[in-house]
Amino acid sequence: MAMNITVPMSREVARSLKAGDSVLLSGVIYTARDAAHKRLCELAEQGKPLPLDVTDGVIYFVGPTPAKPGEVIGSAGPTTAYRMDAYSPTLIGLGLTGMIGKGKRNEAVVSAMKEHGAVYFGAIGGCGALLSRCIKKAEIIAYEDLGAEAIRRLEVENFPVVVIIDAEGNNLYETGMTNYLASLETE
Repeated sequence: MAMNITVPMSREVARSLKAGDSVLLSGVIYTARDAAHKRLCELAEQGKPLPLDVTDGVIYFVGPTPAKPGEVIGSAGPTTAYRMDAYSPTLIGLGLTGMIGKGKRNEAVVSAMKEHGAVYFGAIGGCGALLSRCIKKAEIIAYEDLGAEAIRRLEVENFPVVVIIDAEGNNLYETGMTNYLASLETE
């Protein structure tokens, strides 16, 4: 059964989640991919304010397609997360509590998650059209020149994700495989 979580998401809520938990997110999340992440980290390094408040925030690694007439957003499937690995520790240190993507994360990201209390959610790749139905409102708030990679503020309702890496560093990609292989040995 999925847990319902409203975002922004506090560090306490992030720390309560465990790898493998199914979650339905509702509230405000932001989109950003590598080009936007680079700009955000450059601002942070210069001590300048970011165009969004990452405190208790969740960033979805997505570059949505253009919306068709009458739709809020186009297809919005997850981007491979490792492309943000160079930037995620900085944003986690600034207060980010959740990231949504697909694929593995590096050790620096996992260490920052453990230190600060953040989680990495997985969304199912290839389901962008279905995921877009959970997005009720979308507006560009920064870096419009990046096109699909502009930062957007999304209002989501029951957006389905799974905790892949929790704030203790437990990784579903590792534990899931181990549990599956162990189950084969008992058959």
